[in-house]
Amino acid sequence: VQLQASGGGLVQAGGSLRLACAASGRTLSRGDMAWFRQAPGKEREFVAAKSAFSTNMYADSVKGRFTISADNGKNTMYLQMNNLKPEDTAVYYCATRDGRIIPAFRNRVESYEYWGQGTLVTVSS
Repeated sequence: VQLQASGGGLVQAGGSLRLACAASGRTLSRGDMAWFRQAPGKEREFVAAKSAFSTNMYADSVKGRFTISADNGKNTMYLQMNNLKPEDTAVYYCATRDGRIIPAFRNRVESYEYWGQGTLVTVSS
């Protein structure tokens, strides 16, 4: 499975961006999928997860501002980011795995097998 992330860029605080992650080699909807991010000097952290088997899941820091979705026809997942803040600045990674992840583990880096290359989001104040 290969994942190609895109859509990052520079935006002012309060602005919006939509990230995309195109998958090849497997139908994306057959497994759980997620977005993570990594700021400079920090560990990779969970942002949002989507599953065909349960409800979407969000980190508290992005709840109400970010939305994860997928277009099965395009085999692509998205992360709509609204009301961006400087603390959202990071490299954003998409991830997936074959099959279902136990809900309690969906926010863990080690739960995912396949990763995109990352796309940089910079939010200026």
